[in-house]
Amino acid sequence: MNYKETVDWLFKQLPVYQIDGVFKYKLDLSPIKLVCKRLNNPQNNFKSIHVAGTNGKGSTSHMLASILQESGYKVGLYTSPHLKDFRERIRINGKEIEKKFVISFVEHQINFFNQNNISFFEMTVALAFEYFSKSKVDIAIIETGLGGRLDATNIIIPELSIVTNIGKDHSEFLGDDIKDIANEKAGIIKKEIPVVLSEYQKEVFSVFRDTAFNLNSKIYIASEESYEEYKTDLNGGYQKKNIKGVVKGLSLLNNFKISKNDIKTGLLNVMKNTGLKGRLELIDNNPKVVVDVGHNIEAFKEIIKYLETLVYQDLKLVLGFVKGKNFKNILDLLPRDAMYYFCKPNILRGLPIDEVLEYSKKIGLKAKKFSSVKLAYSCCLNESSKDDLIFIGGSNFVVAEII
Repeated sequence: MNYKETVDWLFKQLPVYQIDGVFKYKLDLSPIKLVCKRLNNPQNNFKSIHVAGTNGKGSTSHMLASILQESGYKVGLYTSPHLKDFRERIRINGKEIEKKFVISFVEHQINFFNQNNISFFEMTVALAFEYFSKSKVDIAIIETGLGGRLDATNIIIPELSIVTNIGKDHSEFLGDDIKDIANEKAGIIKKEIPVVLSEYQKEVFSVFRDTAFNLNSKIYIASEESYEEYKTDLNGGYQKKNIKGVVKGLSLLNNFKISKNDIKTGLLNVMKNTGLKGRLELIDNNPKVVVDVGHNIEAFKEIIKYLETLVYQDLKLVLGFVKGKNFKNILDLLPRDAMYYFCKPNILRGLPIDEVLEYSKKIGLKAKKFSSVKLAYSCCLNESSKDDLIFIGGSNFVVAEII
């Protein structure tokens, strides 16, 4: 198989949550343990930091990687999902995994994967572990996919764990109650391994405190400590919370030399060092065009705060959603004096536009509908002046079609 055929097989041969929908995803550690045992447990051959949370875990993971790179270390970075190319999920010092490594890995394991019904996510996690092990990274930043307790990444024994925040997302897997969700995220805490909470949340703190106590793990609340003020190239006021979690976490790493200048430089060069995209990213001027992959209520609250800091004439929003998301609550938050261009992302899980348009009219939004993201964006551009602001989001799939 060539690279395209390999990636097509990864996505089509086995059920994939991101493509097919909520009923195709499974949460169980048995398969990933089986795969990694076959590979001689590569996850035990490198040091790691485990990052979980509802929002901010991607930014936090990339910040950690950038700073550690600036400190001179060989840093693996595993994140999900990707925007354009599957290889974005697995990087070393910002460079994507080689195509030939992906092809070789799948070719050698394909019969085993088929025989044991290994899922896309489990295959991808095992691929990352094998790559980091073979590449002899100094440390790897491992971001959870969903939850934590039963997430395929949760077979590592990290140097430390970081939990960014807790919100109601993926409730079909993690529960409707925020304490149930917190319990799943707290599942990444390991015995006698420190855990950092980027922010204090009164309603769920007891879950993390009790879990840490039972495992004899020290727990730190980064938001309650004083730090030097650092800036980052990532937009959004919420990044201050992520920075605190990152700085506290790095201070707990043993046998790693990280200077204040490394932290400063790393935070200012996150996108350059790691290739991160889609976090309140300005992709054009005249008019300004901002994209963001945030897709839940907590994320949109922060998006709105950021947009309010910008100067513009008229606000236009190109939005598309996927099934299973509470798009009504998101639309309820958004400004009534903006113009909306609703579209369906080009995947099976894309939410039908008529459903979105019907509700938008009910709450008084000025809106149009389009059969594709690109048509919506094109019309929006044609109807905008150079002083307007265009926001594109609602799903990482919408952003992927634009970037």
